[in-house]
Amino acid sequence: MLYSMTGFGSAVCKEENISVSVELKTVNNRYFKLSLRLTDGYGALEQRIESLLRSVIERGTINAHVRIAGMTEGSGFQINATALESYVKHLSDAAEKLGQKGYSPNGSLALDRLAFLPGVVITENANSETENDKIGTLLDKAVREALDALQTMRQTEGESMAKDLTANLESLRQLIGTITGLAPRVTPLYRQRLKERIEKVMAEQGLLLSDADFVRELAVYADRCDISEELVRFQSHLEQFAFTMQAQESCGRKLDFLTQELFREANTVGSKANDADITRHVVEIKAVIERIREMVQNIE
Repeated sequence: MLYSMTGFGSAVCKEENISVSVELKTVNNRYFKLSLRLTDGYGALEQRIESLLRSVIERGTINAHVRIAGMTEGSGFQINATALESYVKHLSDAAEKLGQKGYSPNGSLALDRLAFLPGVVITENANSETENDKIGTLLDKAVREALDALQTMRQTEGESMAKDLTANLESLRQLIGTITGLAPRVTPLYRQRLKERIEKVMAEQGLLLSDADFVRELAVYADRCDISEELVRFQSHLEQFAFTMQAQESCGRKLDFLTQELFREANTVGSKANDADITRHVVEIKAVIERIREMVQNIE
């Protein structure tokens, strides 16, 4: 089963005066990469969230936004005056360099806007141990529900991609079947052309060519242009590709490797065959493989 690396999922879980909301957005990446935004004061939960995400998602870029609200009555906040003064100073210096003299925090940039900058407002969480347990439970539930929604979307897109990939694999089978049918004629055609050219040159020079020399040259060419091994490997890669698509685990990396192998075999066939019709079909094969490669790069 294929899963796309692109998707979205969200969930909100509430209990009494506590609310936890989770939003997950994913895009393709060769590795697992997490970008997490979490309500200030709950940094200790980052590892817990990452572990939950890693248990389901194996690779891709995950943008996660987790909001926790509704702490114990009496919880408040503090203004980090040091951070605020630092922001004001740096902004004032930047404004002066840009020729915007007369800058003031109450002027061109008000204090209510500065309050949204990281580290200016520090939330004071006076949660009891019981409330912390509730937050942890709600967090687990919200993340899992968001993951379920995300996976549903990723699976739906993966099923659509699987249909396109299957159609492209069938196109490759037909094309490689055509080349397999053309391959046996390569040596006879070369023998005919070679014989005609040699006889012409020999006649012009008044020379004779022994059958042994001719057969030896033909044998060398036949060995050099033999593509039977490449065709067998290409067919094997197609079968492995189709089989891997049915795997339950993440298969994007293996499909990417098989795509590279298909492209390599196609290149070899085109360079060895020395036949115009085969070369034309190889060009078509490469175009199909390129379409497959673009899709595979978005499969988990």
